[in-house]
Parts: sequence; structure tokens; C-alpha cells
Amino acid sequence: MFATPAFAATGGTAGGSGAGFFVQIFPLILIFVIFYFLLIRPQQRRMKQHRQMVDDVKPRDTAITSGGLIGKVTKVDENEVELEIAQGVKVRVIKSMLSDVRPHGAKAAND
Repeated sequence: MFATPAFAATGGTAGGSGAGFFVQIFPLILIFVIFYFLLIRPQQRRMKQHRQMVDDVKPRDTAITSGGLIGKVTKVDENEVELEIAQGVKVRVIKSMLSDVRPHGAKAAND
């Protein structure tokens, strides 16, 4: 009595589904591309520079560890570096724990 007949939607929904999928996935692809160029790629470049800096460390360079110790490199092994942090005080540090290496002959900021 009070019920109205329901009609199924007909039309070109099957043909437009490919374009609809692209419209839905495009923002996700765009976000990934933005993240790659703003976050991932610069971080990979920094890691490569740090690895090269650590590989190029040599005796008489000044090295700074990630713990904040500053010392002169006295000996370099394959995986370790020996730092002289005070006269007669030497410590061994794993190469990957070096945060910065200043080449021999570089002046300090306050000199």
C-alpha cells in the first residue's frame, strides 16, 4: 500500500570504473613520491656521506664520537679507531660511532 517500487540504477558505471580507480589511487602515489624526494632520498645521501667520512678517517685527524668525546685519531683498524682524548689517555671506538671527522690541519672555530 504505502511502499514505493525500488528501481536499480542503470547506466555507464562499468565503463568508468577504471578512471575512478586511478582517481582514488593517484593521491597515494603522489604522497609516496613526495615522501621519497623530501625524506628518503636526502637520508640515503647523508648515510652515504657519513659512511664515506668514516671510511676515510686516518691518523692525526680529529674525531667526534656520538657520545660527545673529541680526540685525535692515533690508530685506525678495520672496524675500530683509537682516540687520544687527553695526553696519555687513549680509548678505542667503533668506527660507526663517529659522528664527525675533521681532517688534520683544520683550524678550530676559536683559534
